[in-house]
Formats: sequence, structure tokens, C-alpha cells
Amino acid sequence: MPRRFSLAFDYLCPFARNANEHVLTGLRGGADWEVGFLAYSLVQGHVEEEQQAIWERPDPHRAPGVLALQVGLAVRDRHPDRFLDVHEQLFAARHDRGEDLKDRGVVAAALARAGVPADDLLAAVESGALIGQLQQEHERAVQDHDVWGVPTFITERRAVFVRLLDRPEGDVALAIERITQVVDLVDSSLALHEFKQTDLPI
Repeated sequence: MPRRFSLAFDYLCPFARNANEHVLTGLRGGADWEVGFLAYSLVQGHVEEEQQAIWERPDPHRAPGVLALQVGLAVRDRHPDRFLDVHEQLFAARHDRGEDLKDRGVVAAALARAGVPADDLLAAVESGALIGQLQQEHERAVQDHDVWGVPTFITERRAVFVRLLDRPEGDVALAIERITQVVDLVDSSLALHEFKQTDLPI
């Protein structure tokens, strides 16, 4: 039986990039996982209660990460066979290439590198067809699992915010080991609520 878990992400976060790269590498290497990828907007997560929500603003796509999240959701649901590649390329655009994900040209180029035509997806964003979906997914993550940041691993037992310091660099065995360790901790050791290293390894 496959191991089932979900992973909340935002392309803005380098730790989300690390965790998602491990998951992508494991899946491509044959890991027996069923993974749900859930969008969570870090920018919206920092909006104060009295402020206007990102999705209610005249041009929500000007907020960091929002354009890329909508495109990621659209590919996940409309072109699931291309999602892993697009997911990887959107993270790479931000963290490897140092590009601005608010720029439609940057997002279009990431889609092109993943072999996905950009025009229809960006048109769907422009039409406003996807911002409501992003809002619903973000709010569901908050309401159902109290998600407040990324990456958050979610199983049937609980949701846990996790930071991984390394990247898999194509090492399938390492990726599977890392994610298995994380999900095992999420599913077990329920009395372990917070475990944070006080310094960084040299």
C-alpha cells in the first residue's frame, strides 16, 4: 500500500524548494508514495486581519508568488503528467535562477522548460478563473490543518512544518530516506511537538 501524505508549498520559500525536490526525486525514482501538493500563499499568511486579503485586491498577481501558485495549480489539475516538471521549474526560477515570479515572462519560460505551452494557462490567470481556487486551497489548509507556513507535511494523523537543509541533487536513495524519515516522525512520536536545532551544521 502506498504511503499517502500531502505537502503544502509556496514557490517563494527555499525550504519548500528543498522538501519538494526530495519528494520529486523520490517519486521519479519509484517511491511508493501518493502525494497531494497543496498551495499555501505565504504573502496571504502575513496579511493582518484588518487588511484586505490578497485575492480581493485589484491585481492580486502583483503579490509575490501568487501568479506562480495559480499556474502550478492549473498544471496540477489540467496537465497532471507535466506537474512534477513544472513544479520543479517554478522553484528553480526563483531559487536557482534568481528570477521574479511576478513576471509573466519568467513563469512562461519556466513552463516552456517543462514542455508546457504557457498561453492558455496565463490566459486563465488573467481571466480570474484561478484566483478563487487558490483562495479556497489556502483557506482549506488553514482551516483543516492550521497551516501557517511551508513546507508543511500533512498525514491522516497531523500536520507538521518541517525544514530540510539539504537538496537531493538527483540522489534517489537520499531523497526517499529523507522523506521517509520526515513522514515517519509526522505519523509517530506524537508527543514530539517541536524539535529545532539551535545552530546550523558547518
